[in-house]
Amino acid sequence: MDFLSYENLRLIWWLLIGVLWIGFALTEGFDMGVAMLLPFVGKTDEERRVAINAVAPHWDGNQVWLILAAGALFAAWPIVYATTFSGMYLALIILLFSLFLRPTGFDYRSKIDNPKWRNSWDWALFIPGVVPPLIFGIAMGNLFLGLPFHYDEFLRSYYSGNFFSLLHPFALLSGLLAVSMFLMQGASYLMLRSEGTVHERAQVFLKWAALAVIVLFSLAGLSLWFGIDGYSVTDGLSPDGPSNPTHKTVVMEAHAWFKNYSTYPLTLIAPLLGLLGALGAWLMGKAGRSALAFLNSCLSLIGIILTAGFSLFPFIMPSSTHPDHSLTIFDATSSELTLQIMFWVAIVFVPIILTYTLWGYKALWRKYSVEYIRENDHSLY
Repeated sequence: MDFLSYENLRLIWWLLIGVLWIGFALTEGFDMGVAMLLPFVGKTDEERRVAINAVAPHWDGNQVWLILAAGALFAAWPIVYATTFSGMYLALIILLFSLFLRPTGFDYRSKIDNPKWRNSWDWALFIPGVVPPLIFGIAMGNLFLGLPFHYDEFLRSYYSGNFFSLLHPFALLSGLLAVSMFLMQGASYLMLRSEGTVHERAQVFLKWAALAVIVLFSLAGLSLWFGIDGYSVTDGLSPDGPSNPTHKTVVMEAHAWFKNYSTYPLTLIAPLLGLLGALGAWLMGKAGRSALAFLNSCLSLIGIILTAGFSLFPFIMPSSTHPDHSLTIFDATSSELTLQIMFWVAIVFVPIILTYTLWGYKALWRKYSVEYIRENDHSLY
């Protein structure tokens, strides 16, 4: 079998886009998590500057993962990109405007030595810490519920929902889970990069965040098992067929989101990793083992994201109003040539990005403390 056949390329890009979202969660997870913690782990201006400078050298580079993931989504799954941005336009605008506060917050907070000025910017940084994971979590929850869209004979998409229809209880549960994941990642990272009082407060928040991840992740799984029907393809889906989502038959049935775990038992590693990683982060945080706490937090995020991907497979975006029009990795992709060109571009540039990113962390690595902030008052954020 040709390794770069159309069928394999579709699977490869499903995996690559998953890797990009994992990269986003691991890196933006800790800097957005630290932003969420900023008003609470720092009681003084210097303590808050400890938290800010722990992520300041890296936050803008971390955002590249979000840009890469969105760009790959547009190039590999254009119909998904178009339908998502049309249906969730208001939510995405809120996400975008919240992100505007990050560069301004980091750049302007320390320009004026005024408590009210700096406190206002601290809360301005808090907003883009909590809003993006909340919106991404709500979006992921809606994928399991299905979104109200369909296509006409020209494959023009029609979305019949609205912003408030996205706020289903399960979607809100998924949003809270995403916020807890980022909070756990941020607290474990802040433990790793700080000393003194900020380190101790981050340790306390880590234990609560890890516990929240375990509880909310378990509740999400129970909700899918007992209260939410999944989607199954029964006919018409060809792994190497045309990219037309209207040529298959899809049914809704109980426990459908769990089928892949019985078909491919190795995928059970993902939810176990999600739970055990969060448990490990809780235990290592309690013991004060910063590096192991952060490692376990990373493993938990990887496991939870893989759980979502394995559960939905082969669906990318199910339709609640016209299930037969649901989008899958086999009927919502770009052309074979496009996927081939993108594959070789990714093979060249993704390792370069990873190498540069790791070098940046190594070159700028240090622990921050109140004493260090005082000694370098005019050269730090």
